[in-house]
Amino acid sequence: MYAVIKTGGKQYRVVVGQTLKVESLPVEEGQSVDFTEVLLIANGEIVTVGQPLVSGASVTASVVEHGRGEKIRILKFRRRKHSRKHIGHRQNYTAIKIESIQQ
Repeated sequence: MYAVIKTGGKQYRVVVGQTLKVESLPVEEGQSVDFTEVLLIANGEIVTVGQPLVSGASVTASVVEHGRGEKIRILKFRRRKHSRKHIGHRQNYTAIKIESIQQ
């Protein structure tokens, strides 16, 4: 059984027991969070697709940790102009573990 949820402007395919990194959530470590924006639920051959959301469906997850991702280095360079700009970025994330999928 799997589901497709929407959080942080992105869509994730999740399975019970899976750990994944999503956009930063304002929830403490160890607490649970419910995702009610469920776009699809598949249980074997039975697939329920929402229009746009599956009514009454939710996915429960627990927060494992908060952290920051790898640094992304950006270099802007204009040739023959003696112009360079070096920027770095680290995105915040929340690691969650999927506990259950309710239909």
